[in-house]
Amino acid sequence: MYRRTLMILAAALLLASLLTLFTGKQAAAADPTGAETGTAADLSPDTDISDPESLAEEVGHNKISINFIWVFLGAILVFFMQAGFAMVETGFCRKQNANHVMMTNFIVFAIGVIGFFAIGFGLMFGGVGPLATLGGGDILNAKLQLAEGWSVFGLKGFLGSGGFYDAGIMMFFLFQLVFMDTAATIVTGAMAERWKFSAFFIYGFFMSAILYPVFGHWVWGGGWLSQLGANLGLGNGFVDFAGSSVVHAVGGICALAGAMVIGPRIGKYDSEGRPQPMPGHNIPMAIVGVIILVFGWFGFNSASTLSGGDLRLSVVAVNTMLAAAAGSLTAMSYVWKRYGKPDPSMSANGMLAGLVAITAPCAFVAPWAALVIGAVAGIIVCLGVETLDRIHVDDPVGAVAVHGMNGIFGVLAVGLFADGSYGARLNGVESAVRGLFYGNPGQLWAQLIGAVSCAAFVFGVSYAFFRLQDRLQGIRVPLEQEIEGLDVHEMGVSAYGEPASLFELSDFSAVPDTEPAVRGKGV
Repeated sequence: MYRRTLMILAAALLLASLLTLFTGKQAAAADPTGAETGTAADLSPDTDISDPESLAEEVGHNKISINFIWVFLGAILVFFMQAGFAMVETGFCRKQNANHVMMTNFIVFAIGVIGFFAIGFGLMFGGVGPLATLGGGDILNAKLQLAEGWSVFGLKGFLGSGGFYDAGIMMFFLFQLVFMDTAATIVTGAMAERWKFSAFFIYGFFMSAILYPVFGHWVWGGGWLSQLGANLGLGNGFVDFAGSSVVHAVGGICALAGAMVIGPRIGKYDSEGRPQPMPGHNIPMAIVGVIILVFGWFGFNSASTLSGGDLRLSVVAVNTMLAAAAGSLTAMSYVWKRYGKPDPSMSANGMLAGLVAITAPCAFVAPWAALVIGAVAGIIVCLGVETLDRIHVDDPVGAVAVHGMNGIFGVLAVGLFADGSYGARLNGVESAVRGLFYGNPGQLWAQLIGAVSCAAFVFGVSYAFFRLQDRLQGIRVPLEQEIEGLDVHEMGVSAYGEPASLFELSDFSAVPDTEPAVRGKGV
């Protein structure tokens, strides 16, 4: 049977070869290296190869096309990080709230798309000027300035107006949109397991349309922080390559304000104020989520070159990987030494901490510095989680320590470790970015000003927002709903088909006697 089948196949191959030899056209030579692929014959039919100007236009168009593909690849990688965040946060929370946590991570993207399209993009980038790597003219050219070079927010591009209907601008919008969503989803973890879904919904528009875009304009939209170098001679101005502050610190500090206003979960602290363990229900899910986030982070950082022709992207990628590994190992080592076990959740958060910290300096530092930055970040997240527990700020997933604290550390690391090998002409300054350890204290001063501005602005505005929202709407679910689980009461369905009442307390004396105390009033 098998012999007959092999004979039939051999005969068919021989017949096909003979037909090709005698009746087919001569096949083109193979090009296994790709060195011979792409010739003048592949140019646009409208290109006159005898005309230098026509040929230059073809080359320029192809250069921008490469950048388009590179930025688009980065955008879809960053979008996929949404799955990672959803898995991390859901795994770190308890099973009676799994659907609720997953839903906040899911719907925040839909809310963010509308909020950023309607208002946020215009505020953030309405005055950014020409998009050099994506082609196009000076379309986004309107911004509010207190004085020349001191811009506060953009004034163009709202609801797709003002020249938004342009290929380059729309690609830029797509890339920036997924970064905004990363900041928005950070807060969902810190306020999980007691946040009203209706209140979360309003928050989504606040973050995507106002908070994130305003600070983002100061740094990436041509705003006043980016011009500290040109205006005051402080290095290259405030520099944040891929978003340690713009994305992560904004999300983490907003999360801190929200967690303080909403108050800790029932049972998190006993009658004497000691923190009680409330372990997540699916740590393997959370670790898979971290792996997805690492994967997406290569787009997050490397594609922030906004140019496929900027080969510095390889340095960015390697620095990103090194910092992630160092952060995980130092966090694991710290908890192993302190508590006797290499806790998986803190090892995972250590990796995220390294990624957050390297996001600002990844393009400006050498690999050894990336290792140091990641290692320090792993320690910061451990100390940060312990500190927040001591002051009774309940953050179920460690978002404040991972993103807020290490986001601030990341931008300060630029002012210390930037080695002057990259960043020439950034923010209108001819010299490359150089930190304190390489002879430029001005850059560290710019980073300090930016870090303080970020912390003060984001915390102040966020705390006021959550306070006002709590007074007008109420942001926390009722006591009995929190005890029984938000899946049944808020979502109408349990994630795992379990009974409604799943709450377990190691110390029931921790349950407050009155609901106002539960709601976090006066925190």
